Amino acid sequence: MARLLLVREKVYDPVLRTIHAWNALAIVLLLLGGRVGKWLGYTPEAASLWRVHVWVGYGLVLGLVARLAWGLVGPPHARLAALWQPRAWWQALRSRKLFAEAQGWGHHAPATAMYLLFYLSLFGLAVTGLALAAIDQGRGPLYLWLGHDIILKHLFQAPHAVMENVVLVFVAVHVAALILHEIRHGVPLAQAMVSGFQYRNAEQEEP
Repeated sequence: MARLLLVREKVYDPVLRTIHAWNALAIVLLLLGGRVGKWLGYTPEAASLWRVHVWVGYGLVLGLVARLAWGLVGPPHARLAALWQPRAWWQALRSRKLFAEAQGWGHHAPATAMYLLFYLSLFGLAVTGLALAAIDQGRGPLYLWLGHDIILKHLFQAPHAVMENVVLVFVAVHVAALILHEIRHGVPLAQAMVSGFQYRNAEQEEP
């Protein structure tokens, strides 16, 4: 008779986990701050909150740069190349097993496509956010080109709102997928970016 045991391996390094935590915190603060700022309307409190929002946005840009750099020089499981798995994406689509139990170590192969799309969305959010900071507040690296140029604001405002909603949806789907995988496969996933350890099921024959 076979029984399931959990085996673990140290997969995610401290630098990757720190970057992940930094970016996650920045994203939560940006999403929350953006909605509260809109709710406050045109008030002094809202103006102060938007200034903080911009500085948190700078923090996210820094985190994205760090993730890109570590994705080029970090250990194998931190590399951006580890997220590029078109064969696994195609197999998951053909078999319709998007929530199949993960094989091997590292990021769940079918989910890597969503991670790449998420990073592209964050890049779009960051660029449009920097543009709006230059236009609305006259600050940031794009000030020399866009500073207080209200005429161009509409070119960045709508895409920024779209990217914000895309990121919000990803966060919700990401959390839901973690919970679903843990329930379906009995493997703790959410803790991996805290402890660095991943767990997998392994069968053991009982005597």
